[in-house]
Amino acid sequence: MLELIARAEPSRRMVWLSPLMAVALTALCGFFMFMAVGKPPLEGLAAFFVEPLASRHGWAEIGVKMAPLLLCAVGLALCFRANIFNIGAEGQLVVGAVVAGAFILQFDDGTGGGGGPLMIALALLAGALGGAAWAALVAWLRDRYHANEILVSLMLVYVAQLLLSYLVHGVMRDPDGFGFPQSRLFDDSFLLPVWPGTRLHLGFGLALAAALASWLLLSRLFAGYRLTVGGLAPLAARYAGFSSRRALWGCMLGSGALAGVAGACEIMGPIGQLTPSVSPGYGFAAIIVAFVGRLHPIGVVFASFVMALFYIGGELSQTRLGMPSAITGIFQGILLFSLLACDVLIHQRLRWRR
Repeated sequence: MLELIARAEPSRRMVWLSPLMAVALTALCGFFMFMAVGKPPLEGLAAFFVEPLASRHGWAEIGVKMAPLLLCAVGLALCFRANIFNIGAEGQLVVGAVVAGAFILQFDDGTGGGGGPLMIALALLAGALGGAAWAALVAWLRDRYHANEILVSLMLVYVAQLLLSYLVHGVMRDPDGFGFPQSRLFDDSFLLPVWPGTRLHLGFGLALAAALASWLLLSRLFAGYRLTVGGLAPLAARYAGFSSRRALWGCMLGSGALAGVAGACEIMGPIGQLTPSVSPGYGFAAIIVAFVGRLHPIGVVFASFVMALFYIGGELSQTRLGMPSAITGIFQGILLFSLLACDVLIHQRLRWRR
């Protein structure tokens, strides 16, 4: 039978190359999957990896998808580095969108004079505060009652989604919207600036700035060092006097704020209003992005680019090849399992035992 034997010293080069190998394995599995369902495999892979990069419009759409993925993944990477498993970025994104939307609806007079750069900044801040407040519930329950943050953050996702559905069916529903469960369209003065001729908005720049700030925190500041030590060696961190409670609250509030900004950017960017479905699962996909990026801010940028390709490729394969909408989730799952398989074989080797 086969057994796994731990390697004495795993290759550091292979550790960093494993995300690239995982992407290659995902493409290979996709090739056989398209073949199995009777679709031209090369055309299917081209829809995922070639066509989105063939035009300026495609690059802009990748940036639109990258913005919420990168914002959520940067915050999650900080949490995971500190051994704090926040699985609820999706809920924090939704609540950030709700709070930012409520702020805009409160000040949007419909005449185009209520918005502007200051109001856009305040709406983004409202989204950040909403996401941080939702994450604070998880931190408080973990800190006060020792509740498992994985379960609490995950369950709060469904509470947030139901809250959004309740509001867009109720007090936030557009009275002139013919009964559709959605808010009224936001005035253009409350929308994020976009690159001319595309849908690429300011949220992409904010996401890159968040990744850069995270890199500076981890590599240049003592606070980042405390966070890393607390995740790698909790006993050593406690001996050195590093507060695990401070790390819990700091990581959860920061991660929730970034997810809340992602939600605000979605409703102030490509959506332009509150709807029952603000996110197609960016908060959950960001978990994969964080691990594919090796919990490193620069790696997370690369991983969010790959995941954005999967979203665009999934949409193209639906329209071009008639594939089901689940194709994006299938590619995401294959990528995660490929990464896990590569990591197992990097740190362990197979041996046949009689």
